[in-house]
Amino acid sequence: MGERFITDTLGSPDNELDLTLRPPRFQDFVGQAKVVERLELAVEAARARGDVLDHALLSGPPGLGKTTLAYILANAMEVDVKATSGPVIDKPADLAGLLTSLEKGDILFIDEIHRMQKAVEEYLYAAMEDFVLDIMLDQGANARSVRLELKRFTLVGATTRSGLLSAPLRSRFGLTNRLDYYAPGDLRSIVTRSARILDVEIDEEGAAEVAGRSRGTPRIANNLLRRVRDYAQVKADGKITRDVADKALAMFDIDKHGFDEMDKHILETILHKFSGGPVGLSSLAVAVGEEADTIEEVYEPYLIQKGYINRTPKGRTATERCYKHFGLQPGGTQPDLGL
Repeated sequence: MGERFITDTLGSPDNELDLTLRPPRFQDFVGQAKVVERLELAVEAARARGDVLDHALLSGPPGLGKTTLAYILANAMEVDVKATSGPVIDKPADLAGLLTSLEKGDILFIDEIHRMQKAVEEYLYAAMEDFVLDIMLDQGANARSVRLELKRFTLVGATTRSGLLSAPLRSRFGLTNRLDYYAPGDLRSIVTRSARILDVEIDEEGAAEVAGRSRGTPRIANNLLRRVRDYAQVKADGKITRDVADKALAMFDIDKHGFDEMDKHILETILHKFSGGPVGLSSLAVAVGEEADTIEEVYEPYLIQKGYINRTPKGRTATERCYKHFGLQPGGTQPDLGL
């Protein structure tokens, strides 16, 4: 049976190019070996029993492949999937419309599931466990409950903030997996594969240069590859080498560590405006002109994992590695960069 296509509901359709670069099968998915092995096992077992796949929760930083894995699960189970996001499901009627449209075995993929309204989330409990939906009609003395029987489906939830999921919702997922940042070798393989799909000539060193500045994230790797491709097309002979990739990424202010302007702005602000910290998240957000949630969800995880900042009860602090990155001495008087 051919690959199934994904239907986005209530949200914007995925970029066509992004869909092209997404691997459609487990065999094509690079990295996250343990997660892939567990999901493949679950799929094989469910298909052997003629059963529906267990509900699955995928967590981890943005851009690591949670959505891609939901697509792959649909292809592996040979079912359709409807994709939406937590903030978009504004009221129970929205959820009811999605659930009643699913056929047996279909996948409902909810991105950023931790941002779903509490009132909507509670309707999921019975839907996930008993495959029923209790809807209240009318109000006051005329209020009555109507029970809708649902076809057995699989809910695949994705979250960047698993700690914000309520315990009742988390406990209803049979498969729970966390995705981690990718190793440079895996990212190099992803860049090479994407370059082949995009019909871009790239050598091994060029792919390694792009992968090394991708912050351990395939989505960033693919985005950087497109920018380097444009640079090579206009300013080089169309082939991406290490030198071409280095010049292209330097033009876009992506340094050797994969830091962009905002990463460096955050680190320099902690160092110079707050003397290395500690500084609270809200104060840091105001100082750099960015939303606190964006700093916490997008920028901080990589900076913390790589050892450039620490998150303490009193706030964010710069590490010794951060000082060395900017050629400074911990505890010393730092020059004012005019930030």
